[in-house]
Amino acid sequence: MWFVVGAASGVYTLVKAKRMAQQVTPDGIAARGAALKAGARVFVDEVSAGMREREAELRADLQTQGERLGSVDGSTPRQLLPSPPLQHESASPAASSTTLPSPEGSEDGHR
Repeated sequence: MWFVVGAASGVYTLVKAKRMAQQVTPDGIAARGAALKAGARVFVDEVSAGMREREAELRADLQTQGERLGSVDGSTPRQLLPSPPLQHESASPAASSTTLPSPEGSEDGHR
């Protein structure tokens, strides 16, 4: 019985050693690189398909909500427009007419 166990472990070790030796050859490294590239391509394709599917779902939901909103008052839903840019306070005419006190002190001479 111990002879069979020893022979089986020897065969197992030999097969593992051959696989390890093949992995470090140029062909083995190229094969691993190709497998990695193929795996990355499959991953990117799956993510892209999931994104397209989710976008289609969101668009369908928005269309359904828009139709529901339009059917409430009989009008068609308005298209959302980008908001106008905010104007800075100093750009308004009222802000440019105000004057600031001088840094030297107040009118009564105190600092």
